[in-house]
Order: sequence, then structure tokens, then C-alpha cells
Amino acid sequence: MRQSLNASLKKLKDLGDSLDLAKIDEQLAELEKKQSDENFWSDQKKAQSIIKEYNKLKDLKSRYHQNKDGIEGILGELDELNKNYDAELFELLEEEYEEVNRNFEEFEIKVLLSNDYDHSNALLEIHPGAGGTESQDWAEMLFRMYQRYAQNNGYGFEVISYEEADEAGIKSCTVVIKGDLAYGYLKGETGVHRLVRISPFDASSRRHTSFASVEVLPEFNNEIEIEIRDEDLEVDTMRSSGAGGQHINKTDSAVRMKHIPTGLVAFSQSERSQILNREKCLAVLKAKLYQKAIEDRENEKRALKGEQRKIEWGSQIRSYIFCPYTLVKDHRTNYEEGNVDKVMNGEINDFLFAYLKSQI
Repeated sequence: MRQSLNASLKKLKDLGDSLDLAKIDEQLAELEKKQSDENFWSDQKKAQSIIKEYNKLKDLKSRYHQNKDGIEGILGELDELNKNYDAELFELLEEEYEEVNRNFEEFEIKVLLSNDYDHSNALLEIHPGAGGTESQDWAEMLFRMYQRYAQNNGYGFEVISYEEADEAGIKSCTVVIKGDLAYGYLKGETGVHRLVRISPFDASSRRHTSFASVEVLPEFNNEIEIEIRDEDLEVDTMRSSGAGGQHINKTDSAVRMKHIPTGLVAFSQSERSQILNREKCLAVLKAKLYQKAIEDRENEKRALKGEQRKIEWGSQIRSYIFCPYTLVKDHRTNYEEGNVDKVMNGEINDFLFAYLKSQI
């Protein structure tokens, strides 16, 4: 217990260093000064943004000290217990220890999800890799996995576009998972997902490997100004393709929108109105432009540090093995789960948390 608490205390210090608590104090003082200005509420949008930032920083600072006090408190009680052992007191201490561990884990995640866009809804795009029906079916399986994840965690799930493949599966889809911190939790899902199984489409029952890519974006937040000029857009309207089932409508209202300067593309077919589908396309494009700006900043930081990242189709982030044994393994964190059905039913929180913790 003592070793674990000391390890947590060291981690907490590292988290405190990454937060730069002295700078947080300066920021809080500056934000308090702004709130005391007599013209503070003249701009409602700006005022709400300042209050939101103030509460976020104050909460982080408060949680840091609560965790520090909690860990140091139990370490002190353990010293007393070593001098005068009491079985009943030790039992109570074990309960406190479990609570402190839970609080510390929540704080770790809170620190990792402290960026503004982490609180956004998550836009997911799923695309099958090469391999025809096999990969298209795998892409649809991932679609269902994220749909169940949303249901399991009380998030909303909205389909923006869903293009069915000819034989089975999907050609592509775009969905929004709605709720606080949806993007923060799911951002690590971006990458290539690999499936190994006995193919249901192979008459010889051979084992196949399939790939699908997942891209996760923060849904555009209206507090962030992103301008898209009409002359930079190429817009096409068309009829929704494929049967679509409950996922799409059957009217001639689907909209495909391309941002000419960057080549970024959005497609929406979920609404019966071209106007509404156009609005959804515009929101997706703004999210993609926002994400591109974030990635550009990160790339600049890596360039300054001399870091290089290899990005290629074969560099999968996670493997889902159905045969000859069952295993789901994340190759970035080495976290694994032997119950494949559990994972495919949307129980992926342990994978999400393991990835977030690896980013400390």
C-alpha cells in the first residue's frame, strides 16, 4: 500500500509539473480581474468563455490539492498504524485507500482531457481498406461497436452519412457521438484497425486479415471562429446511394462538399432537406479544418523537437483477433482483452483510458 501511494505521489508531482500550478495561479488571478470589470457582461459570449475557463482551472487546482492531501493523509495514518496496529483501523484505511486510488485515476484522466476541444462531441469517419467485401464488413462491425459504446456510456449517436456496400458492409460512414468529453475519450481511436478471422464470405473457410481506418475529429464549436468562403467550396447534390435502412433517407437531398484550398471533403445524407445536409457538411468541414490546424501545430512542435512519426496503412493501432484464438490488443499501449465479444459490444473504456494514460 505504501509503495503504491508513493508511486501515485510521484505521478501527482509529475502531473502538477505538466499543469504548471504557478502559471495556473497567475491565470486565475487574471481571469478574476476580468470578471470584476464593470463591462464584463457587455459581451455575453466572451464572459461565458472566461467563466468556463476560470472554473476549469480552479477545479484542476482544487483536485490536485485534494489528491495530494488524501495520499499524504493515508501515508501518515500508515505510520501510526505501524507503531500501534489496530485491525479495525486498518480495515477503514483500506477503504480510504481504494477511494484515494479512484480519485487519483479520475484526476489523471481530467488532466489529460483539459484541452478545450476535448469537451466537444466526436465526429467519427470509418473507411474500409483494400480487400472489398471483407474490409467493408469489418468497417460496419466497427460502426456497430462505436454505436454500442455510445449507448453504454449515455452518449447520443447521430448518423450523418452511411454508404452501404454492394454485397455486405459499408463503403464509408460519418457519425457524431454526442456528449461532454466524447472527443476527449475517443480521440485515440484515430488510426488503422485490423481484423483477423475466418471469413464468412469464403467458401473454403480460410482465415482473412482486413483493415479499416477510423478518423476522430472534435465537432466544430461555435465559440471558435473558422471562416469558410463560398468561393472556396465545390458543392454537389445527389440521391442517397444504397438501401441505407434506418440510417439514410431516400430523397434527392444528399450533399457532397469539397473545400478547394485543402482538398478536404464532407458528405451528408441524413436529412431530407438539401439545406440541412449542406449545414451538416459545413459543420463537418469546419471540424476537419479545426483538426488540421491542431495537427499542424503539433507537427510544428515535433519538428522543433526533431521528432518523426511514421504514418502508413500497415501501422495499425489495434488488432482484433477472432481466430485461431480470441484477443484484442492495442499496439501502442500493449493493453489487451481476451473477450472479443465484450469489446465488439462497445466495452472499450479500458482501451481508451490506457491510451490516455500513456500520453502523460
